[in-house]
Amino acid sequence: MLRKGSWRLLLLLGLAVPSLLLLLTLALHLSGHPVWAKDNGRAQKNDRAVRLLVTVPIPPTTGNTTAKGLYSFDISWVDEASRTYFLADRSNKVVDVVDTTSNILITQLSGGFAGFTGSNDRSGPNGVATSANCLFVTDAPSRLVSFDKATLTLVSSVKTDPISVNRADELAVDPRDSLVFAINNADDPPFGTFVKFDPKTCVLTQPASPGADRLTFDLAHGVNATNGAEQPIWDPVTQKFYLSIPQIGPAVEEGGVVRINPNTKIVEHTYGVKFCSPAGLSKGPNNDVLIGCNTVFDTAGKPWNAIDPLTAAPIYVILNVVTGVQHQVAGAGVGDEVWFNKGDGNYYTAASTSPLRPLDVNPSPPVPPLTAQGAAILGVIDAKDRQVLQLVPTFNVPQSPPPPAAPTVHPAGTAHSVAVDAKNNHIFVPLAANNVFPDCTTGCIAVYWHGDEDLPGEAATP
Repeated sequence: MLRKGSWRLLLLLGLAVPSLLLLLTLALHLSGHPVWAKDNGRAQKNDRAVRLLVTVPIPPTTGNTTAKGLYSFDISWVDEASRTYFLADRSNKVVDVVDTTSNILITQLSGGFAGFTGSNDRSGPNGVATSANCLFVTDAPSRLVSFDKATLTLVSSVKTDPISVNRADELAVDPRDSLVFAINNADDPPFGTFVKFDPKTCVLTQPASPGADRLTFDLAHGVNATNGAEQPIWDPVTQKFYLSIPQIGPAVEEGGVVRINPNTKIVEHTYGVKFCSPAGLSKGPNNDVLIGCNTVFDTAGKPWNAIDPLTAAPIYVILNVVTGVQHQVAGAGVGDEVWFNKGDGNYYTAASTSPLRPLDVNPSPPVPPLTAQGAAILGVIDAKDRQVLQLVPTFNVPQSPPPPAAPTVHPAGTAHSVAVDAKNNHIFVPLAANNVFPDCTTGCIAVYWHGDEDLPGEAATP
């Protein structure tokens, strides 16, 4: 997720569809009626649209810090080998574990996590990823934890920085070299830490950090990151790490993706990305990666807000990491985590905030609120055609009470996280506690499905 203070301005949807239509669409969607689907300008068959399948309720733990409900969470992950979904659940100080075949909550893993502390920069757990027999989770303060994936037992814990109070955030795993690359996004300048692990035992080796195991994202190391660092991924084809940098230098419209050599631990190349503020990153087909953009710019290339006289121009970007060629995908809105599903050849994007609520009247000039009730989307992008196929309503829950009131009963819960099981095309989107989605009054994982009943195989069966 982006650092504190970053505006998460959203959506072309907010300009194109009034709130009443959004609510009607949500009602139709919850009833199983597919919405906003297209296929090269023609209406899709109903059985090919993404639709809500079920919700998995998340019960509060005794350690819950947010009004006995799920409101604060971060990155999620599907492990294809074990058919398991993992969610970094900060409200409950656990990792929620769901079976992706039965859509049942298996357990909630404790790991000494910080939980939600009132500051995203100092909360955890945050990032989750798997490799071989291991589950890796980042936490605050500057912490990386490993679990045995088979037994779901805590194995090891190391520090990415000996003194920083800020969180280790998102991460990626290089299975070839048995390396976890964990990002401290809230430190200034941000940095990444390379942590060795044993693929059999999942034991982590304490890194020499600061030192040879650290890569700082500043001018001295080839990239002047001025607004944090976001999602890293490992690419098995090029055998390199790639990392989203929201802003490079003083201009807010200038971001990028950097290529990092795991052996030399240096930035080899920077792909400049304009009018995007890169956040999520996911490897797709043909050396493409989808970049999740976390800021909406207007048609003049300036950050857009709801009182901007110019039209919003929200995009995602598909980058070929071999050729450097970029393709803009218009209309999906902004968000955080993105995921490529090889099961159906689509990218999935999770929206985080929306301007579909009146402006706050106290600030001067007025600014959009952190989030709007409802008004969030799951985007579906065809990886081959590089176009938006569908926008599916999800759900946001604003902070209570609204800022600047204190104390906060619970923080805003935004639908910014997504992961997909490629074998059955189950799409997992965690939602904050609400009474709109079924079985979600303490929070839930909404399970969507993209399949075609006319096709054989597991993907054709919910």
